[in-house]
Amino acid sequence: MQRPSFTTALASTLTALSLLLGASAVQAQTALASILAKKQISIAIPTDYPPYGYVGIDMAPQGLDIDVARLIASKLGVKVELLPVSSANRIPYLQTKKADLVISTLGKNAEREKVIAFSSAYAPFFQAVFGPKAVSVKAWADLGGKTVAVTRGAMEDQELAKVAPSDLQVRRFEDNNATISAFVAGQTQFVATSAAVAATIIQKNPQISAEYKLLLKDSPCFIGVNLGEDALRSRVNEIIAEAKKDGTIEALSKKWLGRGAGELPL
Repeated sequence: MQRPSFTTALASTLTALSLLLGASAVQAQTALASILAKKQISIAIPTDYPPYGYVGIDMAPQGLDIDVARLIASKLGVKVELLPVSSANRIPYLQTKKADLVISTLGKNAEREKVIAFSSAYAPFFQAVFGPKAVSVKAWADLGGKTVAVTRGAMEDQELAKVAPSDLQVRRFEDNNATISAFVAGQTQFVATSAAVAATIIQKNPQISAEYKLLLKDSPCFIGVNLGEDALRSRVNEIIAEAKKDGTIEALSKKWLGRGAGELPL
């Protein structure tokens, strides 16, 4: 029996390899097809981080991230399974395919981009100064002569130092609980903190009538998608783009964060 030539053998090997790689590529792009076939999507969400996600008095998840998860499912025409996660396990839930998407105040950075892909930004996440509605504050100069509580060394402390007027009295506390307590007790007129912390303060202490005043730093939220699932990521991006265009994203931001979404990165 004649042995195949080196050229023939090489061609056969390359053909087989090409077919294998092609099959792998197809296999990698199965998330969207699987979701549409079973008519259900599993989305990891927070339940301990208001206003993005928390458990309401009816024991059901609610918040900005939950509304976005339901929006994605609705636009795909499927049911949604909401999976509560923590900051530590939200990416592993995605990588082990317990979840198809992660919508959980997820910030994008170079390290995370090595292990997962990201959608366009869907919501702002920010640190800001909050204070009583009765006191008008439109610019940093308006804080002159007033008092603000901040956690020592936190991002809010660092950002406040860049913009605060020289006569603003900054009172620094050693942890978030002490900062919150000082503001709630009326020891300071304002507080510099994250939107999530402020939402909890406002929710639990309606008598303060606190509201968003001035932005310190923006750090938008993105939806996490598994690497290689480009079809799913593209469809999610289309849904986000539509929601930005028709005002849904803006409305959700105002509903849960007390301010508009602004310009969100792609």
